[in-house]
Amino acid sequence: MTSPLALPDREQALAHAASLVLDSWRDFDRARPLQPQLNEALRRRLDGPLPEQGADADESLTLAAEVLDASLSQPRPRYLAYVGSSGLEIGVLGDALAAAHDINAAVATGGADLFERQALRWLAELIGFGQPFDGVFAAGGTISNLTALAAAREQALPGFRWNGGDGRPLALYCSADAHYSVRRAAELLGIGGRNVRALPLDERRRLSAPALAQTLRDDLRAGVVPVAVVATTGTTLTGAVDPLDALADICAEHCVWLHVDGAYGLPAAATASARPLFAGLERVDSATVDAHKWLSVPKACSVLLVRDGAALERTFGHRESYMPHDAAPTHPVDRTLEYSRPLRALKLWLAFRVHGAAAFRAAIERNLAQAALLWRLLSDHPRLEPLHEPELSALCFRHVSCASGDAGADRAATAALVRAIEADGRIYLAAATLDGVPCLRACFVNHRTTDADVAAVVEVVDELACALAAVPSAAA
Repeated sequence: MTSPLALPDREQALAHAASLVLDSWRDFDRARPLQPQLNEALRRRLDGPLPEQGADADESLTLAAEVLDASLSQPRPRYLAYVGSSGLEIGVLGDALAAAHDINAAVATGGADLFERQALRWLAELIGFGQPFDGVFAAGGTISNLTALAAAREQALPGFRWNGGDGRPLALYCSADAHYSVRRAAELLGIGGRNVRALPLDERRRLSAPALAQTLRDDLRAGVVPVAVVATTGTTLTGAVDPLDALADICAEHCVWLHVDGAYGLPAAATASARPLFAGLERVDSATVDAHKWLSVPKACSVLLVRDGAALERTFGHRESYMPHDAAPTHPVDRTLEYSRPLRALKLWLAFRVHGAAAFRAAIERNLAQAALLWRLLSDHPRLEPLHEPELSALCFRHVSCASGDAGADRAATAALVRAIEADGRIYLAAATLDGVPCLRACFVNHRTTDADVAAVVEVVDELACALAAVPSAAA
């Protein structure tokens, strides 16, 4: 008997889908002259009721591709607004293959488990995480950070997961530029968002080690339980890398868990030029790496590396009657939040196997060089100003037309410039605020981005800003 959900002519549908994907890949290879808009005709086609009878697969796939083509696709070489994936082709194929098998990686799955173990091992080797190590794959950096901090909470207060707190206040420690996921984790873990100590920055916008040491001493005297220190290696705003060695010294003195949020920047530890920034990585208790950022695989593919895998089992392990299993081998469900868990590791495993570590190092080095190139171009430009030197590949800058000194006027001018950039479509940048200064932000994590694309950032921003301010630009 034929299934009512069997796909008619699946070979043709697969071939058509493959052709659409290939068209996208070819389009991603070069910058677009403009960003197409989602027109009214497409909107109407997506506004109908639930169909009672099915439609043609090829026609439906084509419609989907047309809508996606009018979307902001992060694989495009001039998508520089946020730290996102560049849709590595082999990762796309890995996702398709994993989805076809639809393995639930929450439990021991036989052969598929090998992908996860080897991908973890290769990633730890690539970034120099050191020994011992263990880890899990997760849905994103927010979940990886939450998972690590849950384990840190269980270490700081054993039995918290069963009994709750003992009445003493808890605290997390991070820099003022740390990702919001740290505060979100504090809210979800019963630590309390107000108990996140967002500490001062040093002259390089890194977490100040002396400020951390003093705050920890003050909290311990006041009876506060330190749960973890969260170092950031690649802040979202400026790409700053916190001083891991100095922070590890402080954490070791007070027996506090040191977690690294390296979702964006930690892959740069694989490069010769940036490796010194990550001194002390081998001393941390855990680290988050989003492979769907600087390792280019499609979303979502986050990795949490830990020194002690048993810490995760103490935090998440369960033995339920509807999911009986032996203690060995350990099931991922006893180390993570997820029960429905796709095989995220396959795309990263394929990426490492097909391209090799040298290719990833070269791509990251090129992005680092592109951020430095943008800084030089901005520094030499009469109307553009970088607001800091890039430590990794993120850079905040502004146009003189948005730097009047009137905070309200500068915010309005920057917002208008961002809208003009989005409407123009040749590049895509993010709005940001650095120390109260409204600005633009570019982040280079795309392996397709060229030096010509970097130069286009300067040209387009100056052209549009001057047009808004009604002054001549270099392009005029």
